[in-house]
Amino acid sequence: MIEYLLIPIIGVMLVYMVRHYLFSYLALFRKPTERSYQEVAGLHRPFVTILVPCHNEARVVGNLLRRLGGVTYPKDRLEIIAIDDASTDGTGDLLEEFASRYSFVRALHRPQGGQGKAAAMNAGLKRAKGEVVLTFDADYLPQFDIVEKLVAPFVDPEVGAVQGRVTVYNEDESFVSKLVTLERIGGYRVDQVARDRFGFIPQYGGTVGGFRRDLLVALGGWDTHMLAEDTDLTAKTVLAGYRVRYVLEAESYEEAVTTWRAYWRQRKRWAKGHMQCAFRHSGATLRSRGLRRIQKLDMLLFLWVYFAPVLVLFGWVVGLAAFILGAPPLFPLYIGTLTVFTYSAVGNFAPFFEVGLGVYLDRRKGFILILPGLVVGFILNVFICTLALLSLLFRRNGHHKWAHTVHNGNGQTKADKAPVEGD
Repeated sequence: MIEYLLIPIIGVMLVYMVRHYLFSYLALFRKPTERSYQEVAGLHRPFVTILVPCHNEARVVGNLLRRLGGVTYPKDRLEIIAIDDASTDGTGDLLEEFASRYSFVRALHRPQGGQGKAAAMNAGLKRAKGEVVLTFDADYLPQFDIVEKLVAPFVDPEVGAVQGRVTVYNEDESFVSKLVTLERIGGYRVDQVARDRFGFIPQYGGTVGGFRRDLLVALGGWDTHMLAEDTDLTAKTVLAGYRVRYVLEAESYEEAVTTWRAYWRQRKRWAKGHMQCAFRHSGATLRSRGLRRIQKLDMLLFLWVYFAPVLVLFGWVVGLAAFILGAPPLFPLYIGTLTVFTYSAVGNFAPFFEVGLGVYLDRRKGFILILPGLVVGFILNVFICTLALLSLLFRRNGHHKWAHTVHNGNGQTKADKAPVEGD
């Protein structure tokens, strides 16, 4: 009877496979059904607060603030709050230097901080004056007109949050950074595009995005107990009756992790945080009267995506046990079938088929030969997600440490040459 356990496993894999193939088809062939707000970019000008959380980011935050200092959004409608969260590397002094240089930049120091990004963001939120609050991680390099693009959807009162596109600037630094680049291409060029254009639920990714300030305050800001506070806020925003919009044209570069150790730490944090959100919001999603059935299904698949690799590992174990015990060959092609399904359907944010399509749409032919390398990332995520689940179950209500990703600034040379106001 053990072989019958494979039926629900393959069923789940099929659901995820169909979902991602559907997203790929929508992004490639179908005309958008949702309104684009690019025609009002630059015309809708609410007062904007940009929050920049920093913990030991002296190597990179100067380039971000220099870039933000040159944004084309009216400076009398803009404030930037750079938050020094218990840094010990001179970040605080650097923030003060930029605060003295730009009248719209403020340095906020939290010498007793260190509790993680969410706590730092909440400290900045308390001092924010903007109608719209945008967020950028310290290693990011946004376009000069990104603020206009990100605030444009807020002309619609039903929009509560917005997300821009994330790309990688240090893609050539290592094999790991190349794989992260592929993941980002699939996730932000196909997955997020399909969700936004056809009425599903895009994800606020924690940076290169933002919220209506009143909504953010009403939701309690960033939850310091959630490792994926961005996913948590995505769910809260939608369940509160607001929409999340994705702006493909609002692009910002990031520094990707470059070692397997950093990849493991970062993905484990993401997996645990996502699982926390699944436990917290699945019931409310099913009970929601404001979501259509297809949106509920999309939200649930989004919340539970990090459990899929765990299910894959369980499937491997069941398949091996069935073979050893001499179970009837219920699925003669089980191994090959499950391999194809999982490779196509599960990935981390960027399923294989979506990645391939994203590479095509971005005209990044040089990355085609690297696509098979995603198998390595997938196998790693099977074990990362399984360990994350075990850790979460043993400490379901406990405190989970926020693992800060170290940035070294490699690949930011273009920012050093960018024009800056006052130079």
